[in-house]
Amino acid sequence: MNSEIKLDLEKIVLNLILHGGNARGLAYEAIDAAEEGDFKQAEKKLEDADQEFYEGHVFQNLLIQGQLEKDAVPNFLIIHAQDQLMTALAEKNLIKRQIALYQRVYELEKKSAL
Repeated sequence: MNSEIKLDLEKIVLNLILHGGNARGLAYEAIDAAEEGDFKQAEKKLEDADQEFYEGHVFQNLLIQGQLEKDAVPNFLIIHAQDQLMTALAEKNLIKRQIALYQRVYELEKKSAL
């Protein structure tokens, strides 16, 4: 996205919520795959979650850089939207660590079954 484009506040808010929600959903799909022992699928879902977060972060940067219409004033809605994106990041990071633990348990169970 070209950072020279002026966006209205609604578009930024909607994109922050959209990409944050997508990132969170994909991270939870990743942990579901890990619980089933499908670590390749879990890794793919985490990569997709990372991409969604990145796309949301583009809009957050536009907001921070002041790429809004002249009369747009940040308000509770924009704070909430940013919180959605950052919460998704925190959950994704925790899920990555939990998947690593699932993988360690899976490997240990495989060794002990021999």
